[in-house]
Amino acid sequence: MVTHGNQDTRPRRSPQGSEGPTPEPNKINSSTPYDFSGKNLTPYGGLLPVITMLEKLGFQTLVEQTVTSKRIPRALDLYRFVLGIVLSLYIGFPRLNQLRFIARDPILTGILKVTKLPVQSTFWRFVNALHLNVARQILTVMRTLRERVWAAANVKLEIVTLDTDTTVHTLYGQQMGGRKSYNPKNKGKRSYQPMLTFIAETREYLWGGLHNGDRPSGQQMGDHIRNVCAALPPCVKQIFGRADAGFYCWDAVEAYEGFDVQFVISACKTARLVEQLCQAEWKPSPKTDAGWECEFRYQPDGWKKAYRFVALRYEKACEEGEPEEAEQYQLFATSQYQYRVFVTALSEPISFVVWFYNQRGGAENLIKEANNDAGLTAHPSGRFDVNGNHFQLAMLAYNLNC
Repeated sequence: MVTHGNQDTRPRRSPQGSEGPTPEPNKINSSTPYDFSGKNLTPYGGLLPVITMLEKLGFQTLVEQTVTSKRIPRALDLYRFVLGIVLSLYIGFPRLNQLRFIARDPILTGILKVTKLPVQSTFWRFVNALHLNVARQILTVMRTLRERVWAAANVKLEIVTLDTDTTVHTLYGQQMGGRKSYNPKNKGKRSYQPMLTFIAETREYLWGGLHNGDRPSGQQMGDHIRNVCAALPPCVKQIFGRADAGFYCWDAVEAYEGFDVQFVISACKTARLVEQLCQAEWKPSPKTDAGWECEFRYQPDGWKKAYRFVALRYEKACEEGEPEEAEQYQLFATSQYQYRVFVTALSEPISFVVWFYNQRGGAENLIKEANNDAGLTAHPSGRFDVNGNHFQLAMLAYNLNC
């Protein structure tokens, strides 16, 4: 049996107004009727001050003079392609296939001076045509922008603190450079392990890059630190540096010393270092969370001279459960105690050195912001060079907030 009905009949709307005074506010839920007639409504009006800032900083000229591409785009020029990707990352669309959701947004299309954003494949061809050196070119753009922003805002920092850290990006495809390495949250999965450095005072991303899933070598760490120090504005006169146990090597220390950086690096557990800890003269530590503290001069294997080491000792709570997170939190244990050990160029008391290093936790929060808000983990391609360029574009979008 077939029932005929009027398919064009719309459901009757519920009354929009109340007949009398209501004792309680109306509840808004999924069945509440709504309507609007505006044609140019957009949630991205906040892009207007951003693009105004970029215009005052000469961003277009800077990109056109710095970033190069063999491909000659037709739908948009190179600058508008870069600006479109950066602004989409800024407002929370980290993947190119998500650009269709904002393809006709009046603010974005007005900024890019088009009636509609190009289709996804056009953006893909543009991104794939960028060569490997574009990542360093974008870093150069950020360095120049930083100097211009500091000059415009009258920021004259003579002393800065650099927080250097690595993070893990789990991969869910067959991306080039993925490795099964240190990945505490997703053990056994392929990942990248990029290095990043932030300025603690301004929260700016200063330097970094995508790295394969293997642990960076000592030479790579040293090169990273040297590039970081060279990228600072000329007004900086004194540099302090903090790094976790992943940067505990002679190459990193030598790079810090080359720029006269006052550094603190968390130390890794070795047999010789444990011997030094057992022979050290311990004393109570009332100004830290540890039970005892000590300091000594020590020259690890392969290092060219001895350095000051400071250590904290804690009572070991239990024998079980020495998880891998212990290394992440800079703790290592022996049969009786747990230790936190740092190598440093600072001459201040032990309590100050530990307090100064503990402030490095802010860098981990900045990395979380970059991963979650700027789309740093959304690696778009199977090619390592494309992902490296996207990494720097995401950090450029992150720096717009700073």
